[in-house]
Order: sequence, then structure tokens, then C-alpha cells
Amino acid sequence: MRNQLRALRTGRGWTQEELGRRVGVSRQAVIALESGKHDPSLDLAYRIAAAFGLAVEQIFDNPHG
Repeated sequence: MRNQLRALRTGRGWTQEELGRRVGVSRQAVIALESGKHDPSLDLAYRIAAAFGLAVEQIFDNPHG
């Protein structure tokens, strides 16, 4: 699933570790999400959206339309 995580994270000046800490996952999980190797669970997608103050759809592309 394509996403805007890297751009949003770097725009805030956050490291991968900082984003992980804010949403409760490891730095390695953030790397996997940013590279598209792993799709977030619905719960994690909402935690990420809340951390950025955005809607889930503003961060993650809907692969179904």
C-alpha cells in the first residue's frame, strides 16, 4: 500500500524511531511501512493518522479505488 509516511515524518523532523515511539511500534516496523513492505493494521493506521493529526486517507492510498 502506498503511503505518505516518509514525507510526513521528515516534514515534522521526526526520526523513524520517534514515529515508532509515538504510535507504539519499533523503528523496524516504521521502515517496513515506509518502504511498502508491510501494510498497517487498521488500528495502527488510525494511530499513525492521529499522530499526524490527519485522516487515514490523507496518509494511505486506498488500493480499492
